[in-house]
Formats: sequence, structure tokens, C-alpha cells
Amino acid sequence: MTGQAANPSPRSPERLDDALSLLAQPGWLPLAGGTDVYPAHVGRPVSRPILDLSRIDALRGQSRVAGVDGRSWWRIGALESWMALRETVLPAGFEALPQAAAEVGGRQIQNQATIGGNLCNASPAADGVPALLALDAEAELQSRHGTRRLPLSKFVLGNRRTALTPDELLVAVLVPIGSPRARSQFLKLGHRRYLVISIAMVTVSIDSDEHGALSRCAIAVGACSAAAQRLPHLESRLMSAPRDQAAHIAAQLLASSESQALLEALSPIDDVRGTAAYRREAVRELIVRAIGMACSSLSSSELPQARSRS
Repeated sequence: MTGQAANPSPRSPERLDDALSLLAQPGWLPLAGGTDVYPAHVGRPVSRPILDLSRIDALRGQSRVAGVDGRSWWRIGALESWMALRETVLPAGFEALPQAAAEVGGRQIQNQATIGGNLCNASPAADGVPALLALDAEAELQSRHGTRRLPLSKFVLGNRRTALTPDELLVAVLVPIGSPRARSQFLKLGHRRYLVISIAMVTVSIDSDEHGALSRCAIAVGACSAAAQRLPHLESRLMSAPRDQAAHIAAQLLASSESQALLEALSPIDDVRGTAAYRREAVRELIVRAIGMACSSLSSSELPQARSRS
């Protein structure tokens, strides 16, 4: 006998309430798809008891829900796989989500890895975070004491840090549904096309009015800070820009003396994948490309107003 208490056996509840009751006791390690947890423990034992969430059906599924703010939201269960996001017909403006999902490892990983696990792992290079951040996603957290919602920017706090308390689970991600004119684009730079940690990644989310001017512009950058960041100064400079000129205007701004201030939210580092200077230059190019691709995906002839006039 060692005199040390053994860890509790792994548990795999089928009901969310049962999982939350277990989490009220300290020490549990929640497990979703396991694609981050298992590699992190290669060669060393898991020191905490595993709480396997994979049998909880309440954490799966996608649906349109009404919000108390009067808006419609798309609710994504935390256990939804990235492959499920690729295969679901999503609302207009959500194009960046399946695009990001296609970059989350290979198909085996996409079938197993979950959107909730990607967010809770809080890697600076997590492919899902910039896409959801640009779409103004919110995290729905639940404990035995109730439910709360946080903007994603207040949920992912830094490298491997989130706002989750030890007794909480991320149960869903909610994304506001925009107009039929909304579009988004995800782009990622790595040393090869697939199965690689990002050097930099960008998501652009736009909407436009009936005249083709940008009525919304959101830009999120990942792998260039401890957590993915929005670029509010650049976003505000592009508001009301003609959609067919937005990429050109962005390129001019990012090539000007204002560029450093427009990208001040970023804090890239030098590492084996690239230097900070290279990341900044890559981000400038990715932003311009993503804006151009998002804007060009909806030509003026495809606008609902244009169709009604024809």
C-alpha cells in the first residue's frame, strides 16, 4: 500500500445533469473527442479521473433558435464534430465554419474532434476560434447552479486558458444569423496544405446593404497572439466601403503608415514555424485575400434586391 488514495474510475454518464453533478466534485477531466487530450498524455499517465462526455446526446445537434434579443441564432452542441459542420447546410454568412472545419486535421480527426473541445483546449492556433470569433459567436456554459453565456472573446482568454470554472461545461456555441447577403471566408497559412499547425489564419465576415456598401465587417486573426483577436480599427475603417472596392481599400490601408496601428491587437512570436515579422506580413496578405473572396462571392446581380428588380 502506498497510502495514496486512488483516482476515481472514469465515468461516462448519459445525462447532462449527471455529468454536472460529478463536475461539482473537484478533480475531473472532461473528455469530448479526445484528439487533444490523448496526444498531450503520450508517455505519461493521466493524473485526473476522466469524465467521458461522448454519450450525452443533449450536447449534440444543430438548430435555429430564437434569442431574447429578438434575433435568430444558430445553436451548435458542444459535441458536434467538425465533419458534422462540414456536412450541415448552414445559414448564409457561415461559410467560414465549414472552411475552417476542413482544416482541422485529416478526416479521421474531423470525425472525432468536437467544436467544444477545440474551444476549451484554447490553443492559439485552434482553427475554429477565428471563424467563430468573426461571426460574433457566444459560448453557453452550464453548471448545477445555472446557465450563462459569454461572447467568445471573453471565453477564450489566452493560451490554454478559458473562462470555464471547474464545475462548468461548455454545452453549446451560439452564432447570430445575419441577412441573406452575409458572407464569410476563412484562410489559413501553413507549411503544407493540410495536417499542419497554422502560421497564421484569418476569417472575414461581411454584410452589405442594398447599395452594395459594407454594413458589417468583422476580421479575426489566429496564431498571431495568445488567443485569436479581432481587428476593430481595421473593421471600422472598412465600414460603408463599396463591396467591390473593399479588398483594394484594405490593401492600401495595410500598406500605409497606419498598418501597425490597425494590427495592434496582434502579438505574433518567433518560433519554428515562422518569425513574428513573417506572420505580420502573411496576415496582411490573408486579410486582403479573404475580404476579396468574401465580397466577390456575392455579386451585385445576386443580391435579393437586384433579383426583385429584374
